[in-house]
Amino acid sequence: MIQWALVRCVINGKPTETMVDVRASLADMLRKEYRLTSVKKGCEAGECGACTVLIDGESVNSCIYLAVWADGKEILTAEGLAGPAGELSPVQQAFVDEGAIQCGFCTPGFLLTAHELVRSHRRYTDDELRKLLSGHLCRCTGYENILKAVKTAIARAHPSQI
Repeated sequence: MIQWALVRCVINGKPTETMVDVRASLADMLRKEYRLTSVKKGCEAGECGACTVLIDGESVNSCIYLAVWADGKEILTAEGLAGPAGELSPVQQAFVDEGAIQCGFCTPGFLLTAHELVRSHRRYTDDELRKLLSGHLCRCTGYENILKAVKTAIARAHPSQI
């Protein structure tokens, strides 16, 4: 027997509400109900990072996070990173500038984790950044350009921390 629940949350700055199957993942809700296709379904086990979203500012694998748990939360997807006129966010621009995008499947998850790191106002070593980004799998790169992009985004946002 399917049970349904009302989920009220803020997605990319917009208050929303929808009825969801209590067994549905947040990834399913975001893709099916809101057409937010930056939320990818890769492994569906929380291992690849393709489904990463920010919930109340923290990275979460939305494929293993139930949609009902999002009630009352603020969710950010890659679609919410762009500015009001569609301009790229500083993190997105850094990924473009450093050539950190190839096929693009993993990119939204990396962007959101990078956004979280920039907002932390912390300085990170390369080893720390590699560890913080290790929850994302990319089959196209050696990760170096992604690491450069994250460092560039942090440096541009917080030049005094270089």
